[in-house]
Amino acid sequence: MAQDVTTSTGEDFFEGKSLFFSNTEGLSQGEKDYEDILELNQFDGLPYSSRFYKLLRERKELPVWKAKSEFMDALSNGQFVVISGSAKSGRSSQIPQWCCEFCLSVQFQHGLVVCSQVHAQQAIDLALRVADEMDVNIGHEVGYSITLESCCTNDTILRYCTDDMLLREMMSDPLLERYGVVIIDQAHQRTVATDVLQALLKDIALQRPELRVVLLTTVKPQSKQLSHFTGSALPLIHLETPGAGEVVHSSTGDSYFCAALRLVLEIQRCEREGDVVVFLVTTQEINLAHNILCHERYSLPPDRGELLPVAVHPGLLGTLPLIGEEEVGRIRRVFLTSSPNEDFFWAFKSITFVIDTGLEKRNVYNPRIRTSSTVIQPISIGQAESRKQLAGPTGKCFCLYPADLQLPAEPRPHITESDFTSTALFLKRMEIAGLGHCKFIDRPDPAGLMQALEELDYLAALDNDGNLSEMGIIMSEFPLEPQMAKTVLASCEFDCVSEVVIIAAMLAAPVCFMVPSMAVKPEATLGHMKFLHPEGDHFTCINVYKAFKQCQRDSGCDVQKWCRDHYLNYTALLTADALCTELIDTLRRIELPVSTPAFGSRSNTVNIKRALLAGFFMQVARDVDGSGNYFILTNKHVAQIHPGSLYGAKSPKLGLPEWILYHKHSFSEDNCLRTITHITPQEFIQMVPQYFFYNLPSSESKDLLQHILNHKLSQEQKRRPGTSDEDPQEEQTSDRCVIQ
Repeated sequence: MAQDVTTSTGEDFFEGKSLFFSNTEGLSQGEKDYEDILELNQFDGLPYSSRFYKLLRERKELPVWKAKSEFMDALSNGQFVVISGSAKSGRSSQIPQWCCEFCLSVQFQHGLVVCSQVHAQQAIDLALRVADEMDVNIGHEVGYSITLESCCTNDTILRYCTDDMLLREMMSDPLLERYGVVIIDQAHQRTVATDVLQALLKDIALQRPELRVVLLTTVKPQSKQLSHFTGSALPLIHLETPGAGEVVHSSTGDSYFCAALRLVLEIQRCEREGDVVVFLVTTQEINLAHNILCHERYSLPPDRGELLPVAVHPGLLGTLPLIGEEEVGRIRRVFLTSSPNEDFFWAFKSITFVIDTGLEKRNVYNPRIRTSSTVIQPISIGQAESRKQLAGPTGKCFCLYPADLQLPAEPRPHITESDFTSTALFLKRMEIAGLGHCKFIDRPDPAGLMQALEELDYLAALDNDGNLSEMGIIMSEFPLEPQMAKTVLASCEFDCVSEVVIIAAMLAAPVCFMVPSMAVKPEATLGHMKFLHPEGDHFTCINVYKAFKQCQRDSGCDVQKWCRDHYLNYTALLTADALCTELIDTLRRIELPVSTPAFGSRSNTVNIKRALLAGFFMQVARDVDGSGNYFILTNKHVAQIHPGSLYGAKSPKLGLPEWILYHKHSFSEDNCLRTITHITPQEFIQMVPQYFFYNLPSSESKDLLQHILNHKLSQEQKRRPGTSDEDPQEEQTSDRCVIQ
């Protein structure tokens, strides 16, 4: 890698020329003869294996290969390149390798290569595939970095990572000086993290003219995205891909779910072999479809082979079941998924049938009520084309919508309809590094931006000038939402760090309680009730985690069986355990105290609630009629407790608490408050910032709190001779948490 290798296209390397020893001057004749026999890998100096040449022949058949020379020229002559092509064109696996060749040609003097992905599983799969194609070791020359897992070194030449991980890396390396090429894959999905990356890269590119930025998309980007970096259209390379196979349109009205399942069963009865991908809309539909198909498959003709339903949830992709060559034709996998998983199945050559409902679920944040609403809407033209491409040129795509349906040209950018609080905290952190003036392709919703800044101000993350405070800087160090980060910091003051870190990890990880089919639901409820804590769901999370860790420590305990017996998600608990370790490491790195566990004591219980209120005082509700109708103080909305809560259907004997703190309000799904803990109005008054309390809208609940506060102040004044009655508000913070 220290040799001076210059090439504009890299074609010599793939035509059988050794680049590693291109300068043979000074070698003996024997050494030169040996060099003619063995072609050495330019990235690790070792001879290529036979598998490398086998994969090379397959790679040359990819549509992207025809554009290699054009791409390498564009990369050499300009700072920005845009490539559009379907997931099966090879763009995500080949372009990063060619960027490595480009960086190698200048001896990596400008840095290495990083390629961002939207989903963690895709980052892993691509890294494994590319390491195999480059004939190098995963974790060395090629690696990946996702939340809680890093398989790379400081010298890794090509690193795949999630877009949020690349953003967190910028906190320590604002100009991304480690990298000579930054590749933003799946830029068409317009996630918040991807849009923020593009906004920051525009500023970074001005300060680093040698940096190369490559955008990879499925469909041709809109003009405003093409002109974002330079003000004029960027060079666009469009990859020609084989056309989709047979496409069948049909109108199903509102019964797309039943129509999709009938199609799966019909394919199993009548069609040739091949796997099926079904694009549904919601998580509930995926789970219900999985249960129905698991039941119906036993009534299918046995001579048609086995039907294997597989639920593939967005963000929880995991490892999918593999089938061997001897099982092809005997087992048909049916992948049940939803947006934005269109690009996930790029490596599955066995997919022959696609069933597309033509709809997707979007979460639209409403800053007025501080919660998200679920909107079901048609997919974009690009998403529809991606789904058709999955079936391949010989497959069949069933579109459960009319052929003349007008689909949106592109999906709405997530940045315009998402909660912006965490992003605002990150951007405030970037201002310290001189990267604060972000010019977004589409600006965030103004009301959402103002609400985000207001919330950061309430959390004491901003100073009087609107800049990031010392508290805000520390909060930004944690991979948590700002409210939970504030809660973790408050736990340091209240000596309950060990317990609050567990709560933070359990709520950041996927839900650990499994919801099985109705047939075994009573057994699952009994299994879950063993962990219930009378103080609320946050404390129940601690019970579950501690029981899980105890089982791990017991030599005779089969942890996975223990999880199955108690209807707990083993993978989710492992994720929570890793998050706990990361949070504790972060606390120690920034030299904050980690208290000794004291779970179960009365003082510890009170302190945990105080820490929770320090971060989540904006999420408090009161039962206004004694029947479970909870009035949310911040927006005067009324909601109910989720049935899965301790105070829901699981344990009706406990009765309903009057005042609660909740973690999430699922507004449009079921209008329920999730993860509930009982609090007292006195605890709320003690922890709430004064200026937030007085900004609450008028209500009976606020009047009740004001009465309690006035009574408390009156009692304090009686105990303090000489205190004036003229300005009682000056005394209101006397018993408040100092972290405010």
